[in-house]
Amino acid sequence: MANIPDMTTIRRALDLAIRAPSIHNSQPWRWRWQEPVLHLYSDEARWLRETDPEQTDLMVSCGVVLHHARVALASLGWAVTVDRSPDPAQPNHLAALHFTADAPEPKLAARAAAIAERRSNRAAYTSWEVPAGIIDLLTGVGAEEGVMVVHVHGAQAHRGLVDAMAASESLRASDVRYQAETAAWTGFVAAAGVGVPARNFQAATHELNRSPFAREHGTQVVDSGEDDASALFVVGTWHDDVPSRLRAGEATSAVLLEATAIGLATCPLSLPVEVPGTRDSLRAGVFFGRAYPQVIVRVGWAHVSQESLPPTPRLPLDAVFEVER
Repeated sequence: MANIPDMTTIRRALDLAIRAPSIHNSQPWRWRWQEPVLHLYSDEARWLRETDPEQTDLMVSCGVVLHHARVALASLGWAVTVDRSPDPAQPNHLAALHFTADAPEPKLAARAAAIAERRSNRAAYTSWEVPAGIIDLLTGVGAEEGVMVVHVHGAQAHRGLVDAMAASESLRASDVRYQAETAAWTGFVAAAGVGVPARNFQAATHELNRSPFAREHGTQVVDSGEDDASALFVVGTWHDDVPSRLRAGEATSAVLLEATAIGLATCPLSLPVEVPGTRDSLRAGVFFGRAYPQVIVRVGWAHVSQESLPPTPRLPLDAVFEVER
C-alpha cells in the first residue's frame, strides 16, 4: 500500500469535505496539496467582516471542513494526524494533515455517509424531545475533539439562551453595514456557488417569536401548533485562539454528523457569539467564566410534513483546491 493517497482519493475526499456548513455558506477555506502533506488555509476573500470581525465564525467554519475532511479520508481508508496552526509566519495556514500508516478510526469513517445527508434545517422542530441517551452521545462526540460541549437544559437556562439570541438581534438591527452584508449573502438565488438561497428557508406562517431560533439570519417557522423541543448545545473552548476555534469547528462537525446519522435535524447558530456583550453573557451563564463560547448547535426532530431541503450551493473543488507542482 502507498504511504500517501493518490490524487483521485484526495479529490474524492475533498469533494465530500467541502459539503461542510459555514457562516452564510461563505466557504472561507482553501486546500493545497504539497506532497506528502495536505494543507488547509483560511480565505479572507470570503471573510464576512461586518458579521464576524473577530474571525470566530471563519475559524469555526474552517474547523468544520477540517473534521469533514478527516471523516471523508477515514472512509476511504486513510488516517491522518493534524498539526493545527503549523506556521506562525502564515496566519492563514490553519492545519497540515499528515497521512499515517495507522488504520482509520471506524467511528470516524462511519460518519461519512451523513455528510451528504446533512442540511442546516432552520425551521421549527417538533415537540418530541431528544432522548437523554442521545444528548449524552452528542456531548460525548463533541468533547472527544478537545472542547467543552454543554447541553443547555432547564427552563431558566434555556430562557437565558433565548434572551441572548434576542439581545444579539436587537443590537444588530441598527447596524446598517451588518444588515447589508447579511442581505448580500442570504435569501437570494445563488449563482456563484456561495450564500444561502431563498429555497433553503421554510415559509413563515406565523410570528417569528413563536420560535426564538427563527431569528437567526433568515430562519423561518413552520406552523404546526406544537412547541419546539430543540436540544441546544453550546460549544466552548478553554482558550480563545485560532487552534481552539478550529477544534470548536471540529466538535461542531462531529455533533452535526452524529445527529444526522441518527435522523435528527440540526442547525448551527452563531449570532449570540458574534456580539461581544451576549457572548460574555453566555460565557458567564453557560461556562461560569471558565470557557469561551464559540458556536451553538440546535438539534431536534423535524416535522414529517416538512419538505426535504435541497443542498445549498458549493464552489467547485478547483476553486478551493490547488496542487503544488
